[in-house]
Amino acid sequence: MENYTHINIISNEEIDEKKVEEASQIIRNLQKEISVYTANGSGPFVAAIYNEKGELISKAANSVVRENCSNNHAEMNAIKLAEQKLGTYDLSPFNLKIYVTAEPCMMCLGGIMWSGIKEVYYGVPSCDVEDITGFDEGFKPKWFEEFKERGIVVYGNIEAELGEEELLKYINRGYKVYKPER
Repeated sequence: MENYTHINIISNEEIDEKKVEEASQIIRNLQKEISVYTANGSGPFVAAIYNEKGELISKAANSVVRENCSNNHAEMNAIKLAEQKLGTYDLSPFNLKIYVTAEPCMMCLGGIMWSGIKEVYYGVPSCDVEDITGFDEGFKPKWFEEFKERGIVVYGNIEAELGEEELLKYINRGYKVYKPER
């Protein structure tokens, strides 16, 4: 895996400071909104999709527990809203970027890839999400490389500490973490 490290940031391309700064601001703002969403019954993850001009296309939180649907992760909800707003299932012509408070799980990685989103920026890495919440992020072998081969740029560990704090608040408040019985 060709990852470059800069202040704990990882990427499947050479680190671009401008992209990191932009992503840090967006992800920090998303993480600050988590408490508002969780107070209304949403899970502790938020995703936002922006176009290449920096305009917000869609934003959504995880609504699995609130809506009793295991597919309703923040990324999937944001993708659905973007597709509805833009009137298409193929987002690739719009050169969109998705920003997420935590690393996408295996389902969301598939949704991102199939939607045509071009760039992915995330906060808390899956290993830390699993340690804090107990949620199984799924099997994701070599996904950084796979996305690179498909022309999808990935940056991770952006504002991860702030995201970890938000996940801990969620757990400490006793909110439900969904997971199937095994």
